[in-house]
Amino acid sequence: MAEFDTPPPAPVVSVKPIVLPAPGRGEDLRVRISAPATGYDLPIIVFSHGFGSSLEGYGPLTDFWAAHGFVVVQPTHLDSRTLSLEPNDPRTPRIWRYRVEDVQRILDNLDLLEAAVPGLAGRLDRTRIAAAGHSFGGQTAGVQLGLRVRDPQTGTGEDLSDPRISAGVLLATAGKGGEDLTAFAAEHFPFMNPDFSAMRTPALIVMGDRDELPLTVRGPDWTADPYLLSPGDKSLLTLFDAEHSLGGIPGYEAKETTDENPERVALIQHLTWAYLRHALDIENTSWPAAQKALAESRNPLGRIESK
Repeated sequence: MAEFDTPPPAPVVSVKPIVLPAPGRGEDLRVRISAPATGYDLPIIVFSHGFGSSLEGYGPLTDFWAAHGFVVVQPTHLDSRTLSLEPNDPRTPRIWRYRVEDVQRILDNLDLLEAAVPGLAGRLDRTRIAAAGHSFGGQTAGVQLGLRVRDPQTGTGEDLSDPRISAGVLLATAGKGGEDLTAFAAEHFPFMNPDFSAMRTPALIVMGDRDELPLTVRGPDWTADPYLLSPGDKSLLTLFDAEHSLGGIPGYEAKETTDENPERVALIQHLTWAYLRHALDIENTSWPAAQKALAESRNPLGRIESK
């Protein structure tokens, strides 16, 4: 595995749940915030979980980011298993849109969230905000970057991008809709019809080359679409032999991890951290150094390409 120069972790303060009133949502929005106990001008990552997860998930990523200088905000979206929405719930057809609104609500209420964490006041850098997400959460993050969810009838999609967000990380995120979907996915998930042509905000796309999803008639290359079909500064990290959980990012003991690989998770931790420090203009040495270390590794776990 490649050797990376990662600074030592800092102690982390984590507070949950912080409740944001959400009229019209049916449930108030519950949020977890994790932040380093020390430091100022801390950049922010809003992380959207995959379908069914919650603010409790993705510790391998969120704990690492928080211990290395980021304030990480994790909402529990309406599709979470902790909320037990029925399939026939009237909110279900718009579940993707509620997710986008959750992220916007977080950014609209940073004052409240900051005040809810002891010792965090005055330490946020609100000019440096990234959106990140895994699987369904990757689409949620992508919408903040300019991805548009096309109406399956009209083919048009509304621009819901947020100018407060200046970088993204999309992990194992769905590709094109239409004829690339299975019949089941097309019938049950009409929001899986993304248009990447306006997703201009810089982003790192992470895919596994063994991510065989039952939602598409294509293979793992489907999850490279957010990189291939979007304009602007983008990088693609392809992980060798990785399935949908990318080695175990959903949690330390997550049942859905089918390809447990701590080295792969460590690679994702460092590369996403280095990329965001670069994309948010914090410093510009860690990302080139990380790419060089991966390229020169004797037994690389993946490869990076950029455009």
